[in-house]
Amino acid sequence: MILAAHQPQYLAYTGYFDKIDSADVFILLDTVQYKKNEWINRNRIKTPNGPLFLTVPVSFNFGDAVKDAKISPEAWKKKHLQSLRTYYGKAPHFKEIFSYLEAFFQENFLFLGDLNCGLVKLLANLLGIKTRLEIASELPHLPDQPDARLIELSRYFDSDTYLAGAGGRDYMSRDIWQNSPVKVKFQDFHEPPRKQLYGEFLANLSIIDLLMNEGDESLNLLRQARRQPTDW
Repeated sequence: MILAAHQPQYLAYTGYFDKIDSADVFILLDTVQYKKNEWINRNRIKTPNGPLFLTVPVSFNFGDAVKDAKISPEAWKKKHLQSLRTYYGKAPHFKEIFSYLEAFFQENFLFLGDLNCGLVKLLANLLGIKTRLEIASELPHLPDQPDARLIELSRYFDSDTYLAGAGGRDYMSRDIWQNSPVKVKFQDFHEPPRKQLYGEFLANLSIIDLLMNEGDESLNLLRQARRQPTDW
């Protein structure tokens, strides 16, 4: 039984969804602190001139959780949808994927956590991922210490293995995990080769790029490129 967790990201990149698909349970950590200039409120798409950031404007106080960051009342949704029309309108699967996003953005989201959690669920469903998705703020209170929080989540869902991102080695406490009953594995993500618009291949884009270009084949391509998680 494998559990993984991560902050809910806006239009998250391909590796994020590879991690979701590699787990039995995935926790959307909307209770952790919002951090500016990371991937929680922005992501990249491809244009003829290279990557373009799509950013959700937010207002927050230092220390606010992701779920408490407020979306600024600007015309960002219209701008983002127009960017997708402009740069993916000729992609093979634009029409079907765009229709879902356009309908989703009809809802008036006030908080970033609600927007991102809803988007992750929608995009995972479009990919065909069957992993159980849970939202941290809907679970019993969790420890503040990051490692203890993940261990407690693993115990709560009867998971014997926690799947961390490759960068987890840099901030997770090996001593704490070695003294817990939960094993740790680290994701070894490799970008799936695929069709793309605008010439030379560009990696680490929003999952939107994969879905627009490959449609129903997107999840198969992720799985074909997947490598076994590594030990500490």
